[in-house]
Amino acid sequence: MNKKLPRIVLDTNPNWEFEKPIWRKGHTVVGIDEAGRGPLAGPVVAAAVQFTHSVEIEGLRDSKKMSEASRERCYDQIIVLAKRYGVAAVGSTIIDRIGILQATYLAMRRALKLLDFEPDEVLVDGRPAQLNRPHKAIVKGDDRSFSISAASVLAKVSRDRMMHSYHEMYPEFGFDRHKGYPTPEHKAILKKIEPCPIHRMTFSGVEFELFTKL
Repeated sequence: MNKKLPRIVLDTNPNWEFEKPIWRKGHTVVGIDEAGRGPLAGPVVAAAVQFTHSVEIEGLRDSKKMSEASRERCYDQIIVLAKRYGVAAVGSTIIDRIGILQATYLAMRRALKLLDFEPDEVLVDGRPAQLNRPHKAIVKGDDRSFSISAASVLAKVSRDRMMHSYHEMYPEFGFDRHKGYPTPEHKAILKKIEPCPIHRMTFSGVEFELFTKL
């Protein structure tokens, strides 16, 4: 009788496996990630973070897998422990003009520029980006590279705070709850009232609801 083998679960929490070889060469390295590509409203935000040595931040991982309280706690530690960091946003008007992918790349380039130095190497989550400099794309990097994970948290927390501010301007949309993402609540609201100035008018859903009101 064949015994069922136990399921092996790999630990995917971020570590320093990508950064340490770079440091050993005497080079600088920056991690970069974004938040807000999928929402119907608000900006896309990118963050770039540089560490000069390994540190520990309990609970840090891909920001999408963290609670809001955990993200806020890690955010406070990251901005203290990082050597440099930069956070940049690109708003809905530019997103509608150049598209979300190019807007994301623009936010990333702006975040890197805010660091005010030229890193030797850049680590980015997912696929290669248009950063105007050499970089290494890491699949699921926000859950594997500590630097990318830290950038993920900075971008997500910064964007969420911006959406809370927009909620004060447009409380009828509930941006403090769904952060502009296409939740059932958000889509139901768009069926009742016109989009506000921070909505992405070219996005499916917003565009559809505008069409039905004509």
